[in-house]
This record gives sequence, structure tokens and C-alpha cells, in this order.
Amino acid sequence: MYSQSVRPKAPAAAQVLAVLRYVAGQAGPVSASIIARDVGLPRSTTYQLIASLIDDGFLVHLPEERKYALGVTAHELGTGYSRQAPIQRIARFPLSRLVARTRRTAHLAVMHGRDVVYVIEERAPRQSPLVTDTGVRLPAHLTASGRAMMAQMDPAQVAALFPGPEAFAERHSKGPQSLPALQDLLARARSLGYAWEQDEVTEGFSSVAVAVLDRQRYPVASVTLTVSNRAFPGGGTRHRAKDAETAEERAVRIEDVAREWIPEVTRCAREISRRLGTQA
Repeated sequence: MYSQSVRPKAPAAAQVLAVLRYVAGQAGPVSASIIARDVGLPRSTTYQLIASLIDDGFLVHLPEERKYALGVTAHELGTGYSRQAPIQRIARFPLSRLVARTRRTAHLAVMHGRDVVYVIEERAPRQSPLVTDTGVRLPAHLTASGRAMMAQMDPAQVAALFPGPEAFAERHSKGPQSLPALQDLLARARSLGYAWEQDEVTEGFSSVAVAVLDRQRYPVASVTLTVSNRAFPGGGTRHRAKDAETAEERAVRIEDVAREWIPEVTRCAREISRRLGTQA
């Protein structure tokens, strides 16, 4: 049963949007009687709304099937949303505030297949350029950005993204090398509420990231803050071979990063989610 029932006294605009949202959420075309039943409208009202939506091109009638599907205008509305790059516009101010508060470089990234694409870089004053510039694409399983988003996905969806060992061999030998290793890393990130990486993207830097969620609680982006390891105990020791650094020392370092910066990163990610209409 469709969860968003429309009250009989709801405004006409709300009823139109409810019908349109319902049809958009179906796997295929749907009949008017099913729309009326699941949205909670009288059949006569449903047919009137459908007729208006057809006139404006939001719906099309499939007479052979006696069903209705989304029309060209709905597609144009969706492409218009993409053209305006709304998530970048929504996120830019919160991200700039994050950089002002932390004086560290921050990024907004989105998933594209098994990669992340960095769509905003807000570089802190006097901070060196990083490889994660706007438009750069990197393997998601190596980045804090990708891990933060995948940690909020269903494990089956992550498995579909990484169907075999070859998915982990692309372009890089660092990071998790198998699906079980990745799922274990994501489970830890999910439990902590943030993801991280150390020296896996840029040598000498650590990153922490928190996912941005849409109205359906799906991860549509992530906010990442990147910090020089020199800011933390032992992180700037140049005379010591990196291989000599113990796992315990690396764990302490990332815990230091998280303890200092995760509250601010989380605050930024939640503000962007709120601006997308997500309820806390």
C-alpha cells in the first residue's frame, strides 16, 4: 500500500503532486484504479487529475494497456533539475562555512558507478592543492568520500557494484582488495557514523567523510575534510620509514583526526541533507 495517503480535504495541488509522485515511484505503467486506491482519492477526482497531467505532458495514456506512465514533461523536469546542478548550489555555502570553521580543505563528492566524482572543492587558505580537485574521478573504495556513501547503502547494492576481484584491481593496489574486506570496512564506518582513509589518495594526508542523505535517506553525496598528517603526533616524522609505522599508531592518528573534525563534518553534512528536505 502506498504510504502517502492524501486526505479528502487536501488542496488540489497536493493531490496532483501525490499522483505524480506515485506514478514516478512505480516500476512500470499503472492503472487509474490502482492510483486511486493507493493514493487514497475518489476515482472521479483521480481521472480529473490524470487528465490535467496528460494535458501538460506529465503523464501519457497507454490505451492498449489501459495504464498511465510518466510523460515527456516529467523527463524535462528531471533534466532541468540536473542542468541547474542543485546539490552543488545547495552545498556550496555549508561547505564554505565548514572550511572557515576548520581552516582545512573540504570536498563534496557524488557516486558514479564504482567511482566518486568530486563536484566541489573548497580549498582552505594557504593549503596545498590536492589530487581531489573538482571534476576528478577516483575509485570509491579507496576514498573516504566513497566509503561514507557506500556505508549507507544496502550491502547487496555494494556487492552489485563490485561483482568480482577485477573491480578492486582497477588503477590502484591500495585499500580493500576483496568484497568481504570492503564490507567489513563499511560496517565499521556505518557503526561509527563516518568513513576515513589514510595515505590512500594523497601521501601524507588523512580524510574523514560523512554521507549526505536525501528525503528517502539514500546517500546522494558526501562531505569530506582532508587534513595533513603533520598536524598529529607522529604524523610528520620524516626520518622514520612509513613501513615501520605500526597499525596501532595509524589507528591512533585517524582517531585523532576524527575526534577533532568529525563533529564539524557531520554538522555540514546534516545541514546539506536538511536543505535537500531530509528530516533529522
